[in-house]
Amino acid sequence: MTHHQPYGPDSFDLLDPAAAPAPGYGGGSLSDLLPSVAAGLGVPGFTSTLPLAPADRVCVFLVDGMGWELIRRHPDWAPFLTGLLDSSMGGTGRPLTAGFPSTTATSLASVGTGLPPGLHGLAGYTVAIPGEQRLMNQLRWQPPVDPHKWQPYPTVFERVHAAGVSASQVSSPLFAQTPLTRVALSGGEFLGRTTGEERMDLAARQLASADRALVYTYVSELDAMGHRFGVDSDEWRLMLHTVDRLARRLAEQLPPRSALYITADHGMIDIAEDDRIDFDEDWELGAGVALLGGEARARHVYAVPGAAADVFAVWREVLGDRMWVATRDQAIEAGWFGPAVDDRVYHRIGDVVAAARDDIAVIASRTEPGESAMTGLHGSMTPVEQLVPLLEVRVP
Repeated sequence: MTHHQPYGPDSFDLLDPAAAPAPGYGGGSLSDLLPSVAAGLGVPGFTSTLPLAPADRVCVFLVDGMGWELIRRHPDWAPFLTGLLDSSMGGTGRPLTAGFPSTTATSLASVGTGLPPGLHGLAGYTVAIPGEQRLMNQLRWQPPVDPHKWQPYPTVFERVHAAGVSASQVSSPLFAQTPLTRVALSGGEFLGRTTGEERMDLAARQLASADRALVYTYVSELDAMGHRFGVDSDEWRLMLHTVDRLARRLAEQLPPRSALYITADHGMIDIAEDDRIDFDEDWELGAGVALLGGEARARHVYAVPGAAADVFAVWREVLGDRMWVATRDQAIEAGWFGPAVDDRVYHRIGDVVAAARDDIAVIASRTEPGESAMTGLHGSMTPVEQLVPLLEVRVP
């Protein structure tokens, strides 16, 4: 069963984990996008759960860190994108939910596999390696583990390519051989290009090069500006304007019988220094904790043996008025990771899972110095982090 509650003020009134606005898996999330596209391409084995009209050529343009609400706040900086989401301007855009946690590794795996986190298994920024007392960073893939044992399901690109549809990914050359690309976005041909303009032009050419084509392209710079300067900064707004121009550039080159879908992996929120709790300096939160995983707004907390109940009680007592704090089983039952969780994924999830409800972050200044210094953060289920755009441009 899919657990999903609408986003709005009433969604945030209760502290019960089941009251958290769990992502709309099964008909309104990132993991539904490519299966719906593949169904429209006529690929066997896929069912469309999104209202997308079929197209022979489809491009998915994913902008890292470009939340739905953030576009809506900046119409003057993103006039092209605003026109696609604003019904008064003829737009048909709608929001999707990213999935939990709303973080890049998790979302890219959800996009590429068409599966929720409970199945593909990239269930956090850092998660425990079951049976080992250490964390794995799933974005950087450190420490290295066998990618296809960690995420064994085929990608949508692999299945589409096997069905005779031209599949390609147009991204930075830096991502060509990364384990995350292998488990989340591989299949067909990877084409590396350095600049955003080069990627947009090549993506359009790839679409036109085959009668049936699926092309994925990506830019990361907006996310980087948000982390460094915040989403309420001139640097971030200038990069949003650049992304807006890239989207228009791609849309203007679409070949006949094609559709372009512009989306993102998560939004972002700026957290003030006074709203940051430092786990490395807080003896109470640290009591009984063996490993602190996840990230500042979506924590996986792994207890020493026998201490899980006490850790849950303390985290709930200290943070329960500002975060949704759940046991592993409560978070799974509430549908945070999807309607099902594979056995291999179960112990990657923390004994306690804490997701920010308010403007708060649980940082770790000594063990995570780089992440703790970031201005813009994400990971939780609040609308500004969780809602991402699904914007469409179609050429008959």
